[in-house]
Amino acid sequence: MNDNCVTLSLGGREITLIGTAHVSRESIDEVSRVIRERRPDRVCVELDKGRYGSMTEQENWERLNIAKVFKDGKGFLLIANLVLAGFQRKLGNELGVKPGEEMKTAINTAGELGIPFDLCDREVSLTLRRAWARCGLWNKCKLLASLLSGAFTKEKLSEDEIENLKKASELDGMMAELADYLPPVKSTLIDERDRYLAAKIWAATNTPAANSNTADSNTVTAAGDQGAVNSKVAAVVGAGHLQGIKAHLEKIAAGNESVDVADLDTVPKAGLLSRAAPWLIPLLIAALIVLGFFRADTDISGIRMLLRWVLLNSSLAALGTIIALGHPLSVLVSFVGAPIATINPFIGVGLFSGVVEATLRKPRVSDTQTIAEDVTNIKGIYRNRITRALLVFFLSTLGGAAGNIISIVTNAGTLVK
Repeated sequence: MNDNCVTLSLGGREITLIGTAHVSRESIDEVSRVIRERRPDRVCVELDKGRYGSMTEQENWERLNIAKVFKDGKGFLLIANLVLAGFQRKLGNELGVKPGEEMKTAINTAGELGIPFDLCDREVSLTLRRAWARCGLWNKCKLLASLLSGAFTKEKLSEDEIENLKKASELDGMMAELADYLPPVKSTLIDERDRYLAAKIWAATNTPAANSNTADSNTVTAAGDQGAVNSKVAAVVGAGHLQGIKAHLEKIAAGNESVDVADLDTVPKAGLLSRAAPWLIPLLIAALIVLGFFRADTDISGIRMLLRWVLLNSSLAALGTIIALGHPLSVLVSFVGAPIATINPFIGVGLFSGVVEATLRKPRVSDTQTIAEDVTNIKGIYRNRITRALLVFFLSTLGGAAGNIISIVTNAGTLVK
């Protein structure tokens, strides 16, 4: 076995962890070889039901209702999902490997040998929502900037560089950089999932061997049970999780860590400051305008402040929609809706503009069929009606927010003169 394949003997269990790079030919071959050689009682893969469904249903986007996505407040979540998927697909296209092919190989090999498998990862949407909830405003901006720069970077990784990502030294450096740049994101994407995956892998050793292949995660069982039903388990995980999972499995086996991960399956409630934050900008804008009317000299300043805020907020929201090449009516809705959205912190102008864009330019069947490829380049994003509606949503929201900030700064400057 190499450094990317670790076998642990814990409490009568034999757990083999196979660390992979998600767009690596070598990983695909190694996964198949190890499963065939070791013939485990059960195979675990680092997938959730959503990603498994995308793989087995050929990324069936036909069911996507983009207008409903906006109404449910999941626009940013879908953007993050598509950007991450697009980045991996772009890497895979460069190397001739589909992202996650090693996971698919693990499932197919297990099926060929009559070995049941389990999906052991947390739902990606929940992971992203937890990461977003734990980020402050500054970290949210950094996260979005990082996602977008990663999606549209022109830098290409060679196959050798991809394989190097499985080396401990390379991974340690990457994890250290991520921890320094975005500590809450590293904690959610890596550390939490190390613990989650370890608990699910441990649970797989207690699942009756007679169970058929399943796309559901196992129900976690408590440590100290009557012994492992599946004495040999192979788990296929990203190389970045290898050492973390190993450490958690050893703690579980020693009775120093619980296998109950229910706390990781919920989105943390926002704190008082986070709940108050959406109200701060409209209150600050209103306060500045009211103060303008109470200036000793004239109430013209208050009127000017009000007009300045409306024009900046509306114009920049509309400009964002224009840059996204939105429908003329989407531009008008952005202009009119931006001040309304600012006053009501529970909605954003992107909701208005995004729904209108998706309604006027309904996604075509071809858009759902090519979305996975279209998100890998700017031309594709503008051509695809689904991604263009998302772009309208994002840029109109960004423009409206920029207008609010600029108006606050300029109106405050007017008051202190």
